Amino acid sequence: MVKSQTILETVKQARSASTKRQFKQSFELVINLKDIDVKKNQINLNETVFLPNPPQNKSKVCVIASGDLNLRAKTDADKVLETDKIDEMSGDKRSARKIAYSYDFFLAETTAMPKVGKVLGKFLGPKGRMPLPITIDTPIENMINKYKTAIRIRGRTLSLSTKLGDEDMTDEQIVENAMLIINTITSKLPNSEKNLKGFIIKLSMSPPITLSAQEAI
Repeated sequence: MVKSQTILETVKQARSASTKRQFKQSFELVINLKDIDVKKNQINLNETVFLPNPPQNKSKVCVIASGDLNLRAKTDADKVLETDKIDEMSGDKRSARKIAYSYDFFLAETTAMPKVGKVLGKFLGPKGRMPLPITIDTPIENMINKYKTAIRIRGRTLSLSTKLGDEDMTDEQIVENAMLIINTITSKLPNSEKNLKGFIIKLSMSPPITLSAQEAI
C-alpha cells in the first residue's frame, strides 16, 4: 500500500519548489505505470473519483430533463437543458459539440437517453462523458453537488494525470485527495501495486517532484 506520509513529504517538496505566481496554481498528480501491455488493451480506465477536498473550481454538471426535474436542477446545475432542446441540436453539430465539450458530467432523464445518445453520443462517447440516467425520484440537488466534487481519470496509456487541488488547500487535504485517487487507480490495475512505476507531484508552473513506487510503498 502506498504510504500517505511519503506522499505528504512529496507534496511539501512540491510546494517548497514552487515560485509564487500572479494566479492560483493547481496541484497536479501523474501516475506512471509499468508491466502493462497497452497494445492488448490491458488498461482502459474511465474512473470517477469523488474528492473529499474538491478544488475551488469544481466540475461542471449539465442536466437534461423536463418538468419538475428540470426546475429542481436549476438551483445547482451549471446548465439545464429541456429535453426538446436535444431535438433542435440534431441538425446543428456545432451546438451539440459545444455542449458536449463544455461540461464534465451529464445527468439525463431516462426518457431522454435515446435521443441524447443519438444527438450527443458521437461527442460524449469518445470522451467517456455519456450521461448518467436520472428519474423523477432522483434527489437531483444532492446528485448535482456530488458530481461537482468529482474528477474523471481516463486513459489507456502508462501515464495518467489529474488535478489534485489548489495551492491554497492544506498539504493534508492534497494528500487525502491523492491517496483516494491512487488507491482507486491501483485497484483497477491488472496486478495492483506491482503495476505502479512511480508518481510526479507538481504545481502548475513549478518543477515536478518525482517519487518511485519503491519509495512510496
